[in-house]
Amino acid sequence: MKNAGLILALALVTPLCAQDRILEVATTELEREMKEFSKLETPPYFLAYRINDIAYTQVQASFGSLVQSFDNLNRLLFTTVRVGDYAFDNTHPADNNNWMYGNNGPMQQAVPVPVDDAAEALRYTIWRATQTHYKQAREALKSLKSSAAAQKVKTEDFSKTTPTHYIEPALPANWFNLTEWQNKVRRLSAPFQAQADMVSGDVSVQLVSERKYFVSSEGTRVVQNQRYVYLMISGSIRATGGDIVPLHKSFFAFTPEDLPDEALVLKEVNSLITTLTKLKNAPLAEPYTGPAILDAQVGGVFFHEIFGHRVEGERLRNDFDSQTFKEKIGQPVLNKNLSVIFDPTLKEFQGKPLNGFYKFDDEGVAGQRVVVVDKGILKTFLMSRTPLESVKTSNGHGRADAGSDPVSRQSNLIVQPAKTVAFADLRKLLIQEAKKQGKPYGYYFKDVVGGFTTTDRYNPNAFNIFPTEVYRIYTDGRPDELVRGVDLIGTPLAMFAEIQAADNQQAIFTGFCGAESGSVPVTAISPSLFVRRIETQKKPQTDIEATILKTPTATDY
Repeated sequence: MKNAGLILALALVTPLCAQDRILEVATTELEREMKEFSKLETPPYFLAYRINDIAYTQVQASFGSLVQSFDNLNRLLFTTVRVGDYAFDNTHPADNNNWMYGNNGPMQQAVPVPVDDAAEALRYTIWRATQTHYKQAREALKSLKSSAAAQKVKTEDFSKTTPTHYIEPALPANWFNLTEWQNKVRRLSAPFQAQADMVSGDVSVQLVSERKYFVSSEGTRVVQNQRYVYLMISGSIRATGGDIVPLHKSFFAFTPEDLPDEALVLKEVNSLITTLTKLKNAPLAEPYTGPAILDAQVGGVFFHEIFGHRVEGERLRNDFDSQTFKEKIGQPVLNKNLSVIFDPTLKEFQGKPLNGFYKFDDEGVAGQRVVVVDKGILKTFLMSRTPLESVKTSNGHGRADAGSDPVSRQSNLIVQPAKTVAFADLRKLLIQEAKKQGKPYGYYFKDVVGGFTTTDRYNPNAFNIFPTEVYRIYTDGRPDELVRGVDLIGTPLAMFAEIQAADNQQAIFTGFCGAESGSVPVTAISPSLFVRRIETQKKPQTDIEATILKTPTATDY
């Protein structure tokens, strides 16, 4: 299993007639092919087409100048062919140690389809992809049926679901002004010019409009839209000693109008620059173990990495995975004060948009609110249509990017404490615990850019969180001290036991999670957390040779 990770992470729109044509052609071609397949000795019992019609624009400015502005239109077809039956088909594991990246095996890939309104070309592309994948599926099933190891694996391969019809109308075109955004990112990135030691000072915006089609032989017909704007501020400075220190700030909205106004974003740019200038001379942190406070966004990434990936049900089918919680349903796995919910149906939280929102997952199953942990007790897992022995049906978490096969993935993660304290009380707990452990200070992790984890049993089951703004809180009353060069590391089970308290203010981390089925949008919502014992290590250093000539300014000419 490759690393799973969370990171911080456009505007053409297909004409309405072409979008209607996609659904019409995909549906009629699927019905025609299933009729033709029925004449064969070994027909597929399930056939599905996913077509993602993606339009995006990206605009980026650096130090007040436009450095790129481009848009692109892309359509991808992903074909799923299952031969056999729901209990045993071509996706059946050869043995319990066989990790397969997706239901159709590691070689399955999406193919591009025409972006114009040519029905015959689209129909031909679908037909050709179906032929290829059917032949592969048929041969795979033959091999599995003759495999003694595969016959020993008793887990069923595909769960049944009720067919769904849901068709959203096409979104209107011309939903943003390109020239306006080109000028805006120029203005927002201009303040980075003021600091001579600044290595980078960028502001970028991505404007994404995607129409997603799913049709299956079971009768499901789902067409839904996904549209969002992602504004990113990113800067880095050359610190004392030569290493490069980065900071990031992002804003997410479903429309450009819902982003903060330019004055507020500019204020955040200047705040980021101020923090970078402080980091320039901040001391390098040494490896540390002791108490810490994780600010709410850091807590969200923390739970996404150390917990969320370990309750994604599909990987628990394989003995290659560590299966941390596979046999733990009904047992305590977290502090009894904590519940963990995943809810893709939640579009906003406290008036702010959520990146992990969707109505139907990428297998055409309605997204569902899933209480995975209730007051510390594990209740279930996040499920796609690939079942486990303990959880047989999907709860709407089969997700993928346009080029990958869906597997069970996270959506909107919500850490919900039953009892809370004020943030000031978390500081008191931190200082008390630091004194108890004989530490001169504890750590406060204020901001984060992302992280990653490993869940297989052939590598250490560990996580690495990438904080960007970290402070020492001293026990003797000295002012908090900004430090740099800190990574938060550890092993999951040890860390779960160390979470002692949560405050009463939740915050949102918006990101994109990369794992087996590609990069999918997710959100993590958490309160700030007091953790009795954490471990840190030094960040890898990125050095850039100091400049020979001073930075040019207007006064030089």
